[in-house]
Amino acid sequence: MLLSHLEVCLEYISRPCTVVICTFTAVTLLYYLWGCKGQTPVLVCSNGFRVFLLKHCPVVAERFSPTPWCWGGRLQTLFPVLIKSRPSVTYRNELIRTTDGGQISLDWVDNGASVAHPESSTRPTVLILPGLTGNSQQIYVLHAISQATGRGYRCVVFNNRGFAGEELLTPLTFCAANTSDLERVILHVKGLFPQAPLLGVGVSLGGMLVLNYLAHKGSESGLVAGLTLSACWNIRKSSDSMEQPINLLFNRYLIAHLCSIINRHRRVLEKVVDMDYVIKARTIREFDERFTGVVYGYKSWTDYYTDANPDRKLHRTTVPILCLNAADDPFSPKHALPLALVQRLPNVALLVTAHGGHIGFLEGWFPRGECYMDRLLGQFIQAAFEHLGDLTRAIAEEPAA
Repeated sequence: MLLSHLEVCLEYISRPCTVVICTFTAVTLLYYLWGCKGQTPVLVCSNGFRVFLLKHCPVVAERFSPTPWCWGGRLQTLFPVLIKSRPSVTYRNELIRTTDGGQISLDWVDNGASVAHPESSTRPTVLILPGLTGNSQQIYVLHAISQATGRGYRCVVFNNRGFAGEELLTPLTFCAANTSDLERVILHVKGLFPQAPLLGVGVSLGGMLVLNYLAHKGSESGLVAGLTLSACWNIRKSSDSMEQPINLLFNRYLIAHLCSIINRHRRVLEKVVDMDYVIKARTIREFDERFTGVVYGYKSWTDYYTDANPDRKLHRTTVPILCLNAADDPFSPKHALPLALVQRLPNVALLVTAHGGHIGFLEGWFPRGECYMDRLLGQFIQAAFEHLGDLTRAIAEEPAA
């Protein structure tokens, strides 16, 4: 009897599927226990900013352990949209007009039931800018709103023109180098609530816009602080990374989605570009060469990318900015991060995790709820709003030599 049971067990464990499952489980456990545990993000910033963050935003010093079965930047990039929960958010939509005759769709969460900030006129406001092809319905936006409203703050999402279901009235859509629409939105929000502090949160492309806007406006930005999540610092280096064979799937998916959205507005856009040529683009670089660069008056994609790179202008910013990036982000590679520059700036902090991918940062075995990125957002916006005086003084200190 014992021999027969042993034979059955040996037959079972020798099956290919069992071998694969056991191997995967073993590798996962080894990776988690040896490769992931104990990795604290690298925080690059001035001494004053560091002291402030460690006191009021302690998540920056926590060990980040990515989800054991979702290691590597590509899996971290892919899985959030598939497995993360969708917090319930009810928006109030507002359409505002622009000087060129266009319109911008804003989605508000007023948070009128806020206990921490019951007075609407002074309730701190978080302005959220989604990534390329994104809008207020993205999962990371919903989680950001959950973090902000849970702390008593108001939120407003700035949707790029034509990307939230509204009609595109003019050929202008989005451009990482052009911050005129963001300036229009901020002036509008400040006009409605002049006494309410306003903080900008930009994700991916939205992060680039926040950085470029803050560099352009300096101390006249109207924002008390900025937070960027998975922003691309150098578009050419990002494009080179995305065009590597191992990342082409992301590039193709993104360009297909982008072309689909743009094609909905063919009637307006075909006045300024060859739409049939545009939608045949197979990479983001080709799309920018055929569409974005043409619409916004650049001679080539190289001119556009040079003008749009935030790393060229970061030294002109004055308000405090916290930037989160992952070293294994396929969209924004590690070698593109401006570590040396940030070290010399008193107002910018760059937090780099070893893992996390692009807008991923999943942690725990069942990462449906909040992730590391969400917790960082919640802590930082609270720190900036509730301890603004301390933050202002912190960035006034000279950076370490």
